[in-house]
Amino acid sequence: IVLKINNSKLCHEGRIQNHLSLLTVPTLFSGGYVANSLAIMTDALHMLTDLSGIILTLLALWLSAKSPTKRFTFGFHRLEVLSAIISVLLVYILMAFLLCEAVQRTIHMDYEINGDIMLITAAVGVAVNLIMGFLLNQSGHLHSHSHPHSHVPQSSSPSTTRSSGHGHSSLAVRAAFVHALGDLVQSIGVLVAAYIIRFKPEYKIADPICTYVFSILVVFTTVRILCDTGVIILEGVPRHLNVDRIKEDLMKIEDVYSIEDLNVWSLTAGKTTAIVHLQLVPGSSSKWEEVQFKARQLLLNTFGMYKCSVQLQSYKQETSKTCSSCQSSSA
Repeated sequence: IVLKINNSKLCHEGRIQNHLSLLTVPTLFSGGYVANSLAIMTDALHMLTDLSGIILTLLALWLSAKSPTKRFTFGFHRLEVLSAIISVLLVYILMAFLLCEAVQRTIHMDYEINGDIMLITAAVGVAVNLIMGFLLNQSGHLHSHSHPHSHVPQSSSPSTTRSSGHGHSSLAVRAAFVHALGDLVQSIGVLVAAYIIRFKPEYKIADPICTYVFSILVVFTTVRILCDTGVIILEGVPRHLNVDRIKEDLMKIEDVYSIEDLNVWSLTAGKTTAIVHLQLVPGSSSKWEEVQFKARQLLLNTFGMYKCSVQLQSYKQETSKTCSSCQSSSA
């Protein structure tokens, strides 16, 4: 029920952002082209990239809610990760293109900018981003009142690492939020540059400078998302879990002799999976159901695993095997 409510709420927010972006992007493109402002077109292209990211996010959420198939037995959860990567890569491609244009303008300085049109267009961009920020802030307040326990600190303590859907923010939602924040900061910077160019045309270098500042902002706001998605794709342990702590707690279960193998990875953000292979103490084979139940409860409830598999085996004493060549040499 919570997942369905959250998804419908996100879809509603995504539709609002889509409508605003669809109305604003052509306006910014036209204004930037007429004003010959690279900064305005940067703002428009960034918003267009965010629009594609929102569409990818909504598509991923829709597909991830589908039931697993015979081919994709885990479902389609990682489509969310792919959408986050594609969204960030689109921003990087855009950033590289705009940096090249900004460098050319900085070197040659053979361009003119219409300060009046740039100022009006930049003001429109700031107004739209303020509206988006207000809507996101309002929905955030409603979400926090509806789920007062949803903001879980990321610590190594297993008792505080519940990942029950709304306990951990999803990568796609984080990507959309980072883009929205970056849009607002960039639009304000473009507005300041437009004000300077309008009243001091000799300082038109402020136009490409906005692109440089935007590029730095993009790197700092997206590197964390890329790192998190990289960990998921490489099937690494999520940052909020401590494998050593998991092993310690598993060893505290009665009748557990050793941990033969333990693998922990994420299907997507907030959905962690584990496979553990335990060896029972001698003479406790009859208690395997109780041990398995306790191990599953520990992984699912205490550490907040989405899915887990617990394999048990009876105690087997290791015997040293000597190869035939060693036996012949010792004889």
